[in-house]
Amino acid sequence: MPKYELYYFAIRGLGEVPRQLLALAGVEYTNIRVEDEAWEEGSIKRKMPFGQMPVLFIDDKPLPQSLAINRYLAKLCGLAGKTPFETALVDAMADLWKDFNDEFEIYWDIKLGWEEGDVKAAKTRHAVPAVHKFFPMITKTIKESRSGFLVGDSLTWVDVLVANYADEINLEEPALIADYPEILAHKERIHAIHALKKWIKNRE
Repeated sequence: MPKYELYYFAIRGLGEVPRQLLALAGVEYTNIRVEDEAWEEGSIKRKMPFGQMPVLFIDDKPLPQSLAINRYLAKLCGLAGKTPFETALVDAMADLWKDFNDEFEIYWDIKLGWEEGDVKAAKTRHAVPAVHKFFPMITKTIKESRSGFLVGDSLTWVDVLVANYADEINLEEPALIADYPEILAHKERIHAIHALKKWIKNRE
């Protein structure tokens, strides 16, 4: 069994989906939560191929970029799709979510104090339009699914991805997601899976 070490900040963020996939895989790993002061010191940052996190070290070989990590772990635990076409659909849904996040995170970063700006204006200009643009597409996919999953008839990593961020939005900005009950119901189904339920209950 390879040795796995996941480096990310001491928050959920981009490190949370890899953590949840590792929980689903039942793989032992070292969950290294990097505090801001340690990151700013520089020695950890210099270890990272692109100078950012998350990074998954596999037998001391670094794999950067969250989506690449997610895809690697999904293959490891059989959550990448059952056929090449399903795998492509999973990737398409993940790319759709990335398009949403690219617009939404402008507001999120200001709200969390990571960027300067007017929170109210950013919400009006970026967050609300992003939700109303992308969530109907995701809702349509859920409604058309006979299985309750986003792709095919079983869990894939894009279910974990969408459920995780739907949960974060619901916790921080419930009004933004309240009009999309199908996405919230999907989140509840995914988070009821035993390994995820256990991880979520016990996570830091």
